Amino acid sequence: MWESVMAFDEAATVGTLLHALDRGTPAEDILLDVIAAVQGKVGREWAANRITVAQEHAATAINDRAVAAVALHPAARTEPTRGRVTVACVDGEWHALPARLLAEVLRIRGWHVDYLGAQVPAPHLVAHLHRTGPEAVALSGSLATRLPAAHATITACQAVGTPVIVGGAAFGPEGRYARLLGADAWAPDARAAADELARGPLPRPRPGHHAVDDLPHLGDQEYTLVARSRPRLVRAVFDQLEQASASLGGYTDEQRERTAEDLSHIVEFLAAALYTGDGELFCGFLLWTAGVLDARGVPAASLLPALRILERELQDFPRTVATLRAGASGLTRTPLTDAGTAE
Repeated sequence: MWESVMAFDEAATVGTLLHALDRGTPAEDILLDVIAAVQGKVGREWAANRITVAQEHAATAINDRAVAAVALHPAARTEPTRGRVTVACVDGEWHALPARLLAEVLRIRGWHVDYLGAQVPAPHLVAHLHRTGPEAVALSGSLATRLPAAHATITACQAVGTPVIVGGAAFGPEGRYARLLGADAWAPDARAAADELARGPLPRPRPGHHAVDDLPHLGDQEYTLVARSRPRLVRAVFDQLEQASASLGGYTDEQRERTAEDLSHIVEFLAAALYTGDGELFCGFLLWTAGVLDARGVPAASLLPALRILERELQDFPRTVATLRAGASGLTRTPLTDAGTAE
């Protein structure tokens, strides 16, 4: 399948999977051990600069259509015998394939599934819950920058009495942020999520629970002020880098736009670290970014001037300064190997 995906041969890709289904390979195994595995390799190959953005997008599109083809095969068609589950992505989360895979696995296992797709705003999700009354919401998130939105969604679902199981890279190693944000359950992958739901009803949400109850450190307002200041911070860092570096002044419009996007991501992950109170979130993002840059011949040290400027701009925020310093320290002491290992 990897070879046909990299050749942009959708017909061959789907044909391989359907042939495997016809020969008795379980549909769940095709979804998780083949399609999901190929998609994971796509991400690692892009990070390591072995495939282009265009190849990554094309491969993801083929994999998405492959999921649809498998789901329509008779071997994957199961009459609902269990309750109802809503599967959705966090608002702002556009990596929808993991949620789609979970939705199909749950259908195969006999659940009635409402798959709402990518970027589902909390009010729309809650309105859907009022109409359908599912046993649980399965919430997917890949980007840690969406954790504040995930927290709001978890709390909103629980407020109407619906428990929430979460999964995806956004929720950290061993689901540390799932617990922090008050989710009712966490699963490392689609199989584990389906197994957890099959064991019985999730615990009912706590009555009268509010998001602020989970994160008392937000009382210092550092997260709010940094998040709201992101456009200003990006402009300030870009302008100061441009003044200090003659090479930046010679960038093309496209290079300047990408640099601004990179700076915006840095501030977004900094804000996410402040929201969770976990500096390791920011340090991990910097190391992953450094690995991606290293694979493209850009030294990791190029990130340090931006961190120093941010520290000056935010010098009145002690948690923020400590997080920036820890990130800079991690960059200077950690050797880089394969960008894919930091993903």
